[in-house]
Amino acid sequence: MADQIVDIYTDGACSPNPGPGGWGAILRYGPHEKELHGGQADDTTNNRMELTAPIEALNHLNRRSTVRIHTDSTYVRDGITKWVTRWKRNGWQTSDRKPVKNADLWRALDAAVTAHDVTWYWVKGHNGHIENERADRLAAHGLDQARTPSHVENPEPAPSPTRTHPQ
Repeated sequence: MADQIVDIYTDGACSPNPGPGGWGAILRYGPHEKELHGGQADDTTNNRMELTAPIEALNHLNRRSTVRIHTDSTYVRDGITKWVTRWKRNGWQTSDRKPVKNADLWRALDAAVTAHDVTWYWVKGHNGHIENERADRLAAHGLDQARTPSHVENPEPAPSPTRTHPQ
């Protein structure tokens, strides 16, 4: 049944790259929806924010779930579906024996994915995909908050005028 599946839409932003960054995620379970966003004021990268979004979204789930993650990042999708097994086998080194970039986040994403039944989908970014555009706006909001001196980690999401938000 479709309402038994959690759909997650994620995006990350960084400007300049490296620089402050933000991430955003939409979680949808049947008629329920929740928006998440956050940011990092210290120098980060777009790839780190793209990784942070699905980590935060998956960690927000309170029980094992069947999840479909939609991302515009081939780096994230390919890393978790194709490369991570080899990296773990090689002691978190690439095939040319260099340390895996962002290994801390790859480990966190691998652990978060293991707690659920996850399928990954790539969507073309900035191409009119409604949820991807919303996730992009949430990431931009996280970036804006990261740039302000009064930045608060993981603030409550801004309400969406067209969606309901479960507790």
